[in-house]
Amino acid sequence: MSQYWILAAILLPILGGALTPLLPFRNRKYMMIYLEVLTIVTSAIALCLVAHGPMEKIEVIHFVRNLSISFKIDGLTMLFGGMISILWPFCMLYSFEYMEHEGHEKIFFMFYSMTFGVTLGIAFASDILTMYLFYELLTLVTVPLIIHNLSREAIYASRKYLYYSLGGAAFAMMGMVFLLVYGNTGEFVLGGVLNAVKLGDKVNILLIIYMLAFMGFGVKAAVWPLCGWLPDAGVAPTPVTALLHAVAVVKAGVFAIIRITYYSFGTEFLQGTWVQYAAMGIAMITIVYGCSKAVNQMHIKRRLAYSTVSNLSYILFGAMIMTPLGMVGALCHMVTHAFMKICSFLCAGAIMHQTGKKFVNELDGLGRRMPVVFTCFTIAALGLMGVPGLAGFVSKWYLADAAVESGNVQAYLGIGCLLISALLTAIYMLTIVLRAFFPGKDFDYSTVEVYRDPSWKMCLPLIVFAAVTVVIGLFSPRLVQFIFNIACGVY
Repeated sequence: MSQYWILAAILLPILGGALTPLLPFRNRKYMMIYLEVLTIVTSAIALCLVAHGPMEKIEVIHFVRNLSISFKIDGLTMLFGGMISILWPFCMLYSFEYMEHEGHEKIFFMFYSMTFGVTLGIAFASDILTMYLFYELLTLVTVPLIIHNLSREAIYASRKYLYYSLGGAAFAMMGMVFLLVYGNTGEFVLGGVLNAVKLGDKVNILLIIYMLAFMGFGVKAAVWPLCGWLPDAGVAPTPVTALLHAVAVVKAGVFAIIRITYYSFGTEFLQGTWVQYAAMGIAMITIVYGCSKAVNQMHIKRRLAYSTVSNLSYILFGAMIMTPLGMVGALCHMVTHAFMKICSFLCAGAIMHQTGKKFVNELDGLGRRMPVVFTCFTIAALGLMGVPGLAGFVSKWYLADAAVESGNVQAYLGIGCLLISALLTAIYMLTIVLRAFFPGKDFDYSTVEVYRDPSWKMCLPLIVFAAVTVVIGLFSPRLVQFIFNIACGVY
């Protein structure tokens, strides 16, 4: 399969999405068919590329020396690109019913489709400049999605997101510039690209620059104290927040940090230095901070948003162990969290769409009236807690295993943070489940008699994501072996 298909995968949803407001669809049904076919074809192309494995680089634009816009497929691309391509068609299907009465649909779906292509651009980027370009584009195409309903809260949230993202991008750009100056190449190479001859006495400066880049990309990864934008962004329509919190934006931040840590600066340069301990410490603080805040939130989406803040730093904690097994744990959680969290967010959106209820104390008795939604939510909740037999247990096991194997005392303390987080996750997730299914013997079920599960367009993605959570939990060896091969440089 030619590497030029990479361009098709990236450009098809960008150009196809841009045409959405211009095309004279006879009715809404034709627009839905167009958008779903566009998404499925893009996903099929991307999955075929991923299935064929590593390919030669394709250079689109060459500027000077090691500056270019280029793409290629390596192991990390295969994992991230494949994950995006599996999730997006189901989210698009879900959004058709959810957005039916939201207004400005064509504009919404234009940016929603374009975000798919931009995220694939980040996944397929072969060098730091290309990744940074699409990383910035991701901010620009997601701001209109957050501001969609034009309410005061949406305007405030979009401004906050934009300010945080642009500020973070400035620090990330410092990292890019220094890598291009002091690296042998701008390409991503497992083990790093820093030139020892050029470094000289600049080692300490490069360590500071790495820390700045970590925090810069960490804005989208919602690290403490730069995570304030994420809960506020929940004002966006649920199909947007599901992708913000599970796939596109936050995972792009995590992906970028893994790229610069393992493929640009290199763990040999970073391991044992103060930046490793500082970055790991920030991840540990964020884990506990996020789940602690989630317990106190009564709004469903804000509770799930703070849960995302916590779980993203699980990934960063594993990455900052800076061993192959740490990378395995980090990448495992990147995948498992995507399915569990997108399932829980879409369930929350279905609840809000069907009932208009937004707060945890309003969910009493709804489990019996909306069995599909709340069963899927329960599976996702148990998975996020790390219950054996579900996906979350697999990734948390490898994170703990990597921490023990590293011999790093701080990593041992990180296991304690994971345990605290598991306990708090049980509190804030099971509270929702118990109120829905067991509201109390004196509860009057006639008050929820009118509510029902949504149609198949919204239910099918929930069922699929819940099923994947179970399948990964029961049949994880092949996925783990694939990720282990990525960490060891086989792909």
